[in-house]
Amino acid sequence: MATNLPQNVRAVLQPDPKVDTLILTETALPMPKEGDTEEHLVQIKATSPCLSELTWERYFPEAFTTDRERVPGTEGAGVVVTAPARSPFKPGDEVYFRNHADRRGCLSDYTLINKSSLALKPKSQSWVEAAATPLSSLTAYQGLFEHGLLNPRAIVTQGGDAKAREANGKVRVLITAASGSVGSWAVQLAAAAGAGAIVAMSGPSKVDDVRKAGATDIIDYTKQSVADWAAQDPSSTQCDMALDCVGGDSLAGCWTAVREGGVLLSVSDSPDRVRPASVASKKLAKATWFLVQPRGSDLAEIAKVVDAGIGKPWIDSAVEFEDFQKAFDKVETRHAKGKVVIKITT
Repeated sequence: MATNLPQNVRAVLQPDPKVDTLILTETALPMPKEGDTEEHLVQIKATSPCLSELTWERYFPEAFTTDRERVPGTEGAGVVVTAPARSPFKPGDEVYFRNHADRRGCLSDYTLINKSSLALKPKSQSWVEAAATPLSSLTAYQGLFEHGLLNPRAIVTQGGDAKAREANGKVRVLITAASGSVGSWAVQLAAAAGAGAIVAMSGPSKVDDVRKAGATDIIDYTKQSVADWAAQDPSSTQCDMALDCVGGDSLAGCWTAVREGGVLLSVSDSPDRVRPASVASKKLAKATWFLVQPRGSDLAEIAKVVDAGIGKPWIDSAVEFEDFQKAFDKVETRHAKGKVVIKITT
């Protein structure tokens, strides 16, 4: 057991899930239960707010336990302080993670993270970069490779399998909000896996960045909707899969853009809820809304991608712990140009 640990730590709490109010206070140092084989005490270096996370328990109360400390922040990076016996992680390891949403979060000096959620931090990343990576990269990774049509073994860090790359080269992928946190990772990972075409929906200010990330075609959403783009020449615009990161009209437009028998995924809403009447008879192999799973094994693969220089988070800004409210407010405006990070300990 580590020595010289504080009895109390700084933590930001959401006292009532029905309102978004946050308070900075001190709470008892969280400690693993005696004999627990999963929990690691981690000193948090940085964390990043997620859009609308303060509303999750309000709208999905059945997914949360009421006896936990409501500390927000589901992703972060830090240093392992205590680890259970036979854990692959040891005290002093630098790690990054996406914590389960129903657990005590990362907006605190210390918190507890399950072994299955942990991975060693990319060596090339700063704490701010590492804290900005897990949630968005995991969402894109699982969307493209677990729920989607691309094979991750084509990525050079996973062996660069020639057959996998040949198969991926036949896949046209559409990504909405491609300049956003999840979308930018999806573009980079699809390019790393050798997707045949990457159609990216983006605003004009980010077009150059999205192209550099690997997009082969751009839909400027200020000039053209996804549906209009797809309808202009169906023989050349049809995509094999779409990963939607917006919902609403963009998700509805993806129904027009995805070919018969293709795959439509969304992290924002159920595709069936917004299916246009004009494509009521279209049959897709899969049309689903999915939730990202905290999975350290996926983050370990993403760390290799980062350290190989073929993937990185897009970061808007970083603020000090005491300015946590500014970070949440900026995320909620939807005007942040990448992740907003809160630095916790130096």
